[in-house]
Amino acid sequence: MRLINIIPGRALAVFLVLVPFVAVMVAYGIGSEIRLAANAQDKLLPAPSTVWDTMVRLTTEGDRRTGRILFWHDSWASLQRLFLGIGISALLGLIFGLIIGLLPIARSLLAQFVAVLSMIPPLALLPILFIVFGLGELSKVVLIVIGTLPFIIRDLSQRTLEIPQELLVKAQTLSASSWVIAIRVALPLVMPRLIQAVRLSLGPAWLFLIAAEAIASDLGLGYRIFLVRRYLAMDVILTYVIWITILAFVIDWLLRKASRRFFPWAEDGL
Repeated sequence: MRLINIIPGRALAVFLVLVPFVAVMVAYGIGSEIRLAANAQDKLLPAPSTVWDTMVRLTTEGDRRTGRILFWHDSWASLQRLFLGIGISALLGLIFGLIIGLLPIARSLLAQFVAVLSMIPPLALLPILFIVFGLGELSKVVLIVIGTLPFIIRDLSQRTLEIPQELLVKAQTLSASSWVIAIRVALPLVMPRLIQAVRLSLGPAWLFLIAAEAIASDLGLGYRIFLVRRYLAMDVILTYVIWITILAFVIDWLLRKASRRFFPWAEDGL
């Protein structure tokens, strides 16, 4: 039997999913043990037990000056920025994606412009954003929008272009206007792709968020990571990195479930 025809059963599939995670944890534990055996004061690879104790302390103990649990305040601040930036990108991406995909005039006007914008490294614009919008929340949200919007527009416009022409012709035969075609024909077909595009944009969005918080912020997950790096507090850094990973996974999982719940007819292979 060829390998491409071997489909693992449920138990084997779960085992295969866990293998790389377990391998990484074992490798980290071995590396930490070796370094700590050579130098008990080593901070580069703290013991797993140390990371766990730090995680418990950060999530339960308040700050000495304010009494607030900074871990949860950092999480809330970062999530607000992330959701606002991604939400704006999703809305604008849907609108312009439909316009470019459905209207030849708009496609000629905007398609190449959006393509060029997508080639600009968003982080290179960060100093400009700080100068124009200041060091507050707006510049961080705008960076996320600039970094994710062109991709979403291009993806959704391409999906709109892939809509079978037969559907558009039938709608026009029934006297549907361009607005009705966009809302009743194109929009339902594009919505599953929008969710996929947002899922694929989450990684870059987190990157832009952490970078912006690290440079100019007084609260947030990225700010805290770069604040403690000067003390080589790897246990704190690893705790925040693990938490960011968990948040990203949960958001992606919720979007995948939403896609399957509201658009079960759409193929969802990711």
